[in-house]
Amino acid sequence: MVPLSFGTAELLLRGDGAVYWPREDTLFVADLHLEKASFFAQHGQPLPPYDSRETLHRVKRAVAETGARRVVTLGDNFHDPDGAARLESAACDLLDALTNEVEWIWVTGNHDASAHTDGAPAECGGEQFAEIEIGGVICRHEARPGETRSELSGHWHPKLDVTVRGRRIRRPCAVVARHEGYGPRMVLPAFGAFTGGMDAGHAAIRASLSPAETIEAACAVRDRLVRLPLWRAEERAA
Repeated sequence: MVPLSFGTAELLLRGDGAVYWPREDTLFVADLHLEKASFFAQHGQPLPPYDSRETLHRVKRAVAETGARRVVTLGDNFHDPDGAARLESAACDLLDALTNEVEWIWVTGNHDASAHTDGAPAECGGEQFAEIEIGGVICRHEARPGETRSELSGHWHPKLDVTVRGRRIRRPCAVVARHEGYGPRMVLPAFGAFTGGMDAGHAAIRASLSPAETIEAACAVRDRLVRLPLWRAEERAA
């Protein structure tokens, strides 16, 4: 874990893409996409049905290593509204243990909502919110353009794909936007074991974080915070 200053909050960014906030004793994870493999299997692409188990083991490990007493997911918890019904027994047991061990908050995303459910069903445990404010930071699934408060979100699955000193770096990363007079904003990488990614510098991500004076990628590499600039305000005129 590496320290990352975020306005008045001192966060810890993990190599697995989760963010821990010691002051609030809270672990943030985005885009679990549980049961994505079984969704594809239903549509003719047979895949090993173990992604949910692996993802939840990763959450369990992050909780154990940080000592977090609260977990906040940032939307797209299941890959589709019927995903919870397809959870194998081992994954069900893992999720049940987690939601009983810590305060568990599901923030819902676009993959979670449907006509018959708002997200994770009640039997999965935890509480559900469209968005929630914790310690002065708004937590939602998709960054909202024009937001002036500090904000944590997911949705975009940002990834770095750059070449530095002849070495190609490809890994999930957070994207952090800053603007004088506004709270900082961060898009977390996808935490799910079977999730793709979007280029961290993509115009859609930049637009969701507007207005911003600087936007940078941030990731934890070997106990060091690696920060790479993605965009600066003076580039608007280019």
